[in-house]
Amino acid sequence: MAAWTYDQVAQHNRRGDCYVILYEKVYDLTDFIPVHPGGPQIILKYAGKDATAIFDPIHAPGTIEKFLPNEKCKGEVDPSTIPEEVAREAENVLKEEEDKRKNLPHVSQCLNLQDFELVARKVLSPMAWAYYSSASDDQETYHENTSVFRRIWFRPRILRNVQHVDLSTTILGHKSSLPVYITATALGRLGHPDGEKNLTWAAAKEDVIQMFPTLSSCSFDEIIDARKDGKPIQFFQLYVNSDRNIVLEMVRKAEKVGIQALFITVDAPQLGRREKDMRMHFDDAGTNVQNETEDEVNRNEGAARAISSFIDPSLDWEVAEWIKSQTKIPVLLKGVQCWEDCVLAAEKGFAGVVLSNHGGRQLDFAPSGIEVLEECVDALRIRGLFPNPHFQIFVDGGIRRATDVLKAVCLGATAVGIGRPFIYAMSAYGAAGVSRAIQLLKEEMVMDMRLIGATSISQLNPSMLDLRAMHHHGQTIAPRTQSNVLQPHADGPDSSAAAHGAKSRL
Repeated sequence: MAAWTYDQVAQHNRRGDCYVILYEKVYDLTDFIPVHPGGPQIILKYAGKDATAIFDPIHAPGTIEKFLPNEKCKGEVDPSTIPEEVAREAENVLKEEEDKRKNLPHVSQCLNLQDFELVARKVLSPMAWAYYSSASDDQETYHENTSVFRRIWFRPRILRNVQHVDLSTTILGHKSSLPVYITATALGRLGHPDGEKNLTWAAAKEDVIQMFPTLSSCSFDEIIDARKDGKPIQFFQLYVNSDRNIVLEMVRKAEKVGIQALFITVDAPQLGRREKDMRMHFDDAGTNVQNETEDEVNRNEGAARAISSFIDPSLDWEVAEWIKSQTKIPVLLKGVQCWEDCVLAAEKGFAGVVLSNHGGRQLDFAPSGIEVLEECVDALRIRGLFPNPHFQIFVDGGIRRATDVLKAVCLGATAVGIGRPFIYAMSAYGAAGVSRAIQLLKEEMVMDMRLIGATSISQLNPSMLDLRAMHHHGQTIAPRTQSNVLQPHADGPDSSAAAHGAKSRL
């Protein structure tokens, strides 16, 4: 393999003659520019330069090998020829990352899930923070997802023997230590070098289920290989590609590696306008799990749109039923937002639904999952479809406390999915942070179940709730109690209500 100097690579810096450095190797991308899934702009931006720093957090291992023939690797760059200012810039980035993590409070100082969000804000790059925290339009749905839980109150029962509390449950036939699973959230390596593997390791340790995403920045195989002794149980969230052969290939791969359920995302025929993300002018492409093709993408529209061009807006009931017919794995619909579609899913033989508005990242003023849950259970019960061992209902969005989990289960949910809080915990502390977050939920749940008079998940029921205020949408509710986990390091707006997601406008 030929040795290159940095200056030699730098001469190949235009559309008709474009070389890029990735992982100290030199690649000729001239012929690849027109067919790059992320468009030509990002390649041209780094023409003649080292693109590793922008490439690595977004692309799963194997991406280069998948898209480029071996002859496009022209050799290795001699590190000694890298200009001092370029090397110093890379070193400064690494040092800045190390310094951020050194100054974080110990993970034991995080006492609730919101604490991890405050800590993660100190670690994440502006681009990563914008991607993880963004929501659609004016973020009304995003805030409603948490506010709605504060309009549901308990009706505690007393004088019950609550010495022994059992949090365990069964989700789609699989045991879980509590009615919570890690739901799919994309681009994990934006937050931590080990990405989604952190979630796999923590899920195995805490005996909970992991759903991992189509748009993971660790490869499918990496996440599967991170399992140990068959743990954790894993579900797969599927974005449907317009190329049905790719869809079928992904289904077959899921079957082969022991994925236990497929969750088809049905609330994203088009990505919502996540303006915080869009303002970062994200200019990289997605992962290697989709053979996406596009002629033109506006790189000024943020990470979400940059990685999602492959999603098929023609996805309908017929296609969803076709996917279900192609596998014996249970297939569920993720993103149901009204009782009519929930009933249709049950009638058409799907294994369940996730009542979800995509974490407030799609349609603003879409209903919260917990509010839809009540109407879905009522509609299913009238039709003799609930309770139903062959059709389970899940909820995600806005769940930050064990009380939120209990409210959903009381209303009929089998379990709830939690996304952002675990991503924030992972970003700050890796797998140890995710384990700590799950442990905190377990501690809260034991306490809360004792206080409402329940000793097992099966005892939770609607009579334990006061729902009279749940449907009152017209009142803005202030953010939950502030945390002091970062007070010793507080410096400006990051430690304010804004860090908890308090609404602000330009």
